[in-house]
Amino acid sequence: MDLFQIVFLALIQGLTEFLPISSSAHLILPKEILLWPDQGLAFDVAVHFGSLIAVLAYFRKDVSRLIIAFFQQFGSRGQTPDSRLAWMVVIATIPAGIAGLLFNDYIETNFRTSLVIAITTILFGLVLWAADRRSNLSKGVYQIGVATALIIGVAQALALIPGTSRSGITITAALFLGFTRSDSARFSFLMAIPIIVLGAAFETLELFKEHTIAWSDIFLGAALSAVSAYLCIHYFLTFIERLGMLPFVVYRLLLGGALFAMLAFN
Repeated sequence: MDLFQIVFLALIQGLTEFLPISSSAHLILPKEILLWPDQGLAFDVAVHFGSLIAVLAYFRKDVSRLIIAFFQQFGSRGQTPDSRLAWMVVIATIPAGIAGLLFNDYIETNFRTSLVIAITTILFGLVLWAADRRSNLSKGVYQIGVATALIIGVAQALALIPGTSRSGITITAALFLGFTRSDSARFSFLMAIPIIVLGAAFETLELFKEHTIAWSDIFLGAALSAVSAYLCIHYFLTFIERLGMLPFVVYRLLLGGALFAMLAFN
């Protein structure tokens, strides 16, 4: 890849990882439409690692509080709202972890196409719009229970399909369950941490099979992804209650429509 492609893909990964518009789709499309070379597994690991750094940095206080509370619950202090929330994050991760082990290879082989992305971009954009139109969005993140966590976790498993958007589908599920936009997004971002860790660990194991790695590309990609992802999280959470999900729904519909148009003329 040349420098422009590295910068473009790293920034796109960072910006789209936490927006409800699908990062996987935006990383596949340059190869499908612009005929760019595949960025390779090493670069994928780097940009996902950058996203992980960003979400850990932004939620550093929340993460440290949840981890401390999780281990303190086994002592005299017992369970607290923070330790319970930590359990909910763990429980919500299980469905996607199982689905990834069972179906990841099949999805990678059969679903990474422009047609699939066009369909899922529009379909789940409309579902997000329907969820955001609910009038009773009043629940907070500490009201998430086991059943709720599992429902959102199952929704997260659907994000294995390109174009679905991991953050988009989990926020959609939380909105349908009556949670506020900001708390839906906050739980979605906390859920992203173990999923990105698991995904990056799996990809890293595969990475040992590669013989040549362009380390300068790796470090640049990780750094740019981290910076853009951090800014994305900050501004998304700042404006989400005011803007709602409509801008992202409109973007998804336009993107999906453009993809269908390209497919029709090819």
